[in-house]
Amino acid sequence: MAVNLTPNAIPAIVGGDVNSKPLVQVIDITLISNRNNNSQQQRYRILISDAVSTHHAMLATQLNDRILTGQVKKGSVLQLLEYICTPLHNRKIIVVLNMETIIPDCEIIGNPKSFVESDLPNQSALPDKTVEDSPRSNNNNLPAKKASNDVQNFRPTVQPAYQPPPVYKSHGAIVKNEAPARIVPIAALNPYQGRWAIKARVTAKGELRRYNNARGDGKVFSFDLLDSDGGEIRVTCFNAVVDRFYDAIDVGKVYLISKGSLKPAKKNFNHLKNEWEIFLETTSTVELCTDEDGSIPRQQFSFRPISDIENVDNDSILDIIGVVTSVNPSFPILRKNGMETQKRTLNLKDSSGKSVEVTLWGEFCNRDGQKLHEMVDSGVFPILAVKAGKVSDFSGKSIGTISATQLFINPDFPESHSLRDWFDRVGKDSASLSISKDIMPGGPKNEIRKTVSQIKDEGLGRSSKPDFITVRGTLSFIKTDTFCYTACPLMIGDRQCNKKVTSSGNTRWQCDRCNQEFEECDYRYLLQAQILDHTGITWVTAFQESGEEIVGYPAKELYLLKYEQQDDERFGEIIKSSLFKQFVFRLKIKEELYGDEQRVKITVVKADKVNYSSESRYMLDFISKISEACNQCFSMIL
Repeated sequence: MAVNLTPNAIPAIVGGDVNSKPLVQVIDITLISNRNNNSQQQRYRILISDAVSTHHAMLATQLNDRILTGQVKKGSVLQLLEYICTPLHNRKIIVVLNMETIIPDCEIIGNPKSFVESDLPNQSALPDKTVEDSPRSNNNNLPAKKASNDVQNFRPTVQPAYQPPPVYKSHGAIVKNEAPARIVPIAALNPYQGRWAIKARVTAKGELRRYNNARGDGKVFSFDLLDSDGGEIRVTCFNAVVDRFYDAIDVGKVYLISKGSLKPAKKNFNHLKNEWEIFLETTSTVELCTDEDGSIPRQQFSFRPISDIENVDNDSILDIIGVVTSVNPSFPILRKNGMETQKRTLNLKDSSGKSVEVTLWGEFCNRDGQKLHEMVDSGVFPILAVKAGKVSDFSGKSIGTISATQLFINPDFPESHSLRDWFDRVGKDSASLSISKDIMPGGPKNEIRKTVSQIKDEGLGRSSKPDFITVRGTLSFIKTDTFCYTACPLMIGDRQCNKKVTSSGNTRWQCDRCNQEFEECDYRYLLQAQILDHTGITWVTAFQESGEEIVGYPAKELYLLKYEQQDDERFGEIIKSSLFKQFVFRLKIKEELYGDEQRVKITVVKADKVNYSSESRYMLDFISKISEACNQCFSMIL
């Protein structure tokens, strides 16, 4: 059996053809070396032939698997479905975006020679119907490995006569091709294309961020795009380009984008499944498509069952959906850079029988987190879909929000409806096993439930880093002689000084750190208290925020009541009303040096009044864990 390749295919493609979908043969395959040894960015270069001429072509990375799985190899006959010829380093190279293997294995057809552009005729060659029509095709039809007397023509699906590209006349002194760029799928984008355009919907828009480096100050923002073929890509803008496009980009709208540059995606900051990232420039165009395009979905999810998260690598980005069973109050926390942000945790469960802790950071706490908190407190258990959550193994396995994360409350998805049906039928009353907190053997002790006696028995706080634990206990005693201190109200950068100040004797206060005087000072809690549970009792220290959570009054109000109004009776009533109440204490435990003695200091980071509904669910989960462990032991014995 002999094969007829498309005659004059190489000259036609080099001359500008993008529509004939020719049949060509692979003569050679070369793996392009990668300096970073990143397998996701490996590229293959192939030498293709039309039986007379050969030319190099680059494969788009989404076609790499065709080489790796052996679908394409030396001798394979291919039909090129999508391709483009673009100049690169003073020569032209063909970029193959999509192709189909017609014959996987075939002997080399003809005696092709390397094509030289000078061989290109003034009028572009027209592909003929058969190789025999060409005067140079004497030896084209060599027998394939399984020879046959019949010659079978494998013709392209669509093979119109090649027409040379239209010439756009110059206007004035400018001579350039002003034809509109061809819309291509996001998956087909590559740096070798000259002119392109994509039509896609904005699925996420990042915050405007400012930075400072050796080049000076700058600003940047990014947004994510999704097209009708399911391709996703991130677009990034810097400085002057930010001013042009930041206010013009809205989530959910469809845009036509062109004249950007493609660079390798920085996977440390970009979770999308695309090796490229678009950088818009001052010459880039972003046009809003006013007509709604229903072919482009509003969002694309790839949900993973919660049970799968146990085996997912740390820092992985994924989508999950589940029922919110509990939401904790938000509280402030200091980042490593000294800036304060908000943190809130909630629990999700699904039909896999597992639950996971989700941590909301920053604006997610106030916007979506508060709404979820109110819904759960009112007895409603909403469905929550998390798009682009980050996996952490800091305390078992948990999910955290990042700047690219999106939250969808009670979304109108098929997965949401099936999950709601499961929860209403059986899920509400079934216990789930948490993959967060202390289920990981040898894992860190952060956010692990402990008893008071375990603090001493397990030697918590005596390592180089502090231990963070959670204890449900009762407040039994508060020292009232030094319950607060006078603090400096001045700001140092983005933070308040808060150092202790002294009275200068003339109704003014002085801060030795700031070396300034002022008329008004702040009053901040410094509570020394005892908490106890069924296993023991211990001393703790509570500062400003946690002190207010325990006492329920601002420190200044109690200070004025005790020292200026000298209303000891009212002061005593407020303190007594705080005692013998149960709290869920978040404790920081660290050994510190006092004089020549090492002591373990326990600080209250957060004090929440007991939510008995949440505590009941926690105890049910705890019982479920114990039951599962016992069953495993019994099965091993038997």
